[in-house]
Amino acid sequence: MRLATFNLLHGRSLTDGLVDPARLTTAVAALDADVLALQEVDRDQSRSGNLDLTAVAAQALHATEHRFAAAVVGTPGETFRPLTHDDDGHGEPCYGIGLVTRHRVTAWRVTRLRPAPLRSPVYVPGPGGGLVLLRDEPRVVLAAVLDTPHGPVTVAATHLSFVPGWNAHQLRQVVRALRLLPAPRILLGDLNLPAWATRAISGWRLLGRRPTYPAGQPRVQLDHIIADRHGFDRLPPVTAVQTPLSTISDHRPLLVDLG
Repeated sequence: MRLATFNLLHGRSLTDGLVDPARLTTAVAALDADVLALQEVDRDQSRSGNLDLTAVAAQALHATEHRFAAAVVGTPGETFRPLTHDDDGHGEPCYGIGLVTRHRVTAWRVTRLRPAPLRSPVYVPGPGGGLVLLRDEPRVVLAAVLDTPHGPVTVAATHLSFVPGWNAHQLRQVVRALRLLPAPRILLGDLNLPAWATRAISGWRLLGRRPTYPAGQPRVQLDHIIADRHGFDRLPPVTAVQTPLSTISDHRPLLVDLG
């Protein structure tokens, strides 16, 4: 079983700044993942051709199940609003995460995480960039219980806050939420935390240690695949870890092969 997590940068290429659905399809198909967690995912955004990027990824992998979970309605960095309990953002531009799998899903669960209460300084590269104060966005966790050849497995996708300290708080919330679902449990995503902090805060095992950011010459691992120690012995062993260079995004995908 191949697990993968990929921060898509809404499918944009750093070479020309464009979102090309054919290029996105090729990039995702090359991962050949059985479970794929996606971050920075658009649905109905003009900047990405009004595509449902999770559906594009599912088609590229010939996956039987997929779901998009919006974190906000609107466009990050511009105008957006959080989702309320009875608001799924349908019919409006949305931004969030996706989960794609070739295995049958027996249950889905969405958990919402509050944004950091204060603006935080973030370095923005490029002309006109520099250190800017940004307002954090709400975050979301999308979990699925899979029917796999190894038995039921819970997998979850998320993209945690860029605000130091708040992302640690969110990771603890995610771990508590996933404990309500069947073991073994695997979390995939851009956690905006280095490997040592991810392991120390969660208490879970790192399934792959490779730098993933920035894509050209990765220096730090922000993207992780981790497993709860409870039920860990029911997972097949890790046989390979890869971070291939892709034609899209400023992150490299992280791939972990089990069994």
